[in-house]
Amino acid sequence: EVQLQASGGGLVQPGGSLRLSCAASGFTFGSYDMTWLRQAPGKGPEWLSVIASDGGITSYRDSVKGRFTISRDNAKNTLYLQMNSLKSEDTAVYYCARGAYNRDWVLPRIRSSWGQGTLVTVSS
Repeated sequence: EVQLQASGGGLVQPGGSLRLSCAASGFTFGSYDMTWLRQAPGKGPEWLSVIASDGGITSYRDSVKGRFTISRDNAKNTLYLQMNSLKSEDTAVYYCARGAYNRDWVLPRIRSSWGQGTLVTVSS
């Protein structure tokens, strides 16, 4: 059974940083591209970043480019998202997903594969 468990969320002040982790199990993690996405309250999901299976290629949504960094440790079956310079508009539940999804419209169609999310609240 494919399982994805995000963790590391919490309350942080604007301008602060958080590092999210996503523990993967039930599949050969190192064989898959991976995606971080988020869903803010009352809004649709949006993709944030994609990383190739070997970590060699990454891509970012414009709104997080330069602030967020995606990485992975295939030996530990774990995906990471380092988030710096956080803003109030970054408040959302953050998820990881198996596969490469850099189009918002496709995310609801793969909802069952998002895994368990972690809440990030950016507020003073």
